[in-house]
Amino acid sequence: MQKSKFKSLLHYHFIVFIFGFTAILGALISLDATPLVWYRMVIGTLGLGIVLFILKQSFVISRTIFFVAILSGIMISLHWITFFGAVKQSSVSLTLSVLSSGAFITSLLEPIFYRRKIILYEVLFGLLIIIGLILILNTQIDNLRGFVYAIISTFLAVGFTLINGKYVNKTNPYVLSFYELLVGCVVVSIVIIIGGGFSVEFFMISREDLIWIVILALICTSYAFVISIVVMRELSPYSIMLGINMEPVYGILLAVIIFGEKEKMSPTFYVGLFIILISVLLNGYLKIFKSK
Repeated sequence: MQKSKFKSLLHYHFIVFIFGFTAILGALISLDATPLVWYRMVIGTLGLGIVLFILKQSFVISRTIFFVAILSGIMISLHWITFFGAVKQSSVSLTLSVLSSGAFITSLLEPIFYRRKIILYEVLFGLLIIIGLILILNTQIDNLRGFVYAIISTFLAVGFTLINGKYVNKTNPYVLSFYELLVGCVVVSIVIIIGGGFSVEFFMISREDLIWIVILALICTSYAFVISIVVMRELSPYSIMLGINMEPVYGILLAVIIFGEKEKMSPTFYVGLFIILISVLLNGYLKIFKSK
């Protein structure tokens, strides 16, 4: 059990690294947030559906899981719309820094959702994460709309994590992910129809955008999204949200590699990075130590 949990932690941090690349892709793709999410979810759903069909997985789910999939699908689709909306309106750094507050929010909501006592060190690590990211980013919020989008996106991510963490052990996580993505496709399509509907221009995208979208859909969605749900069988929602706080670090490092001189690091960055790494590692250690 201990080795399995440690393996899940390592696997999840690899997934978080992929999530860090998601924000970079959002900045590289020229499409607006809503069509970007639509393409991501449609291609991702088709890819996952084909895999499940080849593996001869049953698509039958219970009524409870059906409603869970609907609620989670709505949450994840709106989370991605607001997430990429924040990236487009402000910056990758600002969006990811606000998203990191999810660990602190989860530390307050998880005890209520799962009816357990508040664990002091979870709140402490959540606060340390916020301090570390403030030191890393050290930027002023000059775009109110982008900030609001990021806040909404964070709360949606927390809600999605709490719900999936509660029901993931009661069904096949791959099938659950498929239905969540499928519901998300419907939700985003409705948003597009309300906003004016599909047009010829909507389906005219550049070759470069198409390549980035396919990577975003198949690797960052079909694969990473599903595995992030699978590891919930071993990790608590708080550990999930705390681990996701490495996403800004990975995202910033990837931005340095991809954009070069456009990203500059100061000594404060390394101080914040150290605080975040220590918080994540200590959380993992305490979780494993307590499970002995």
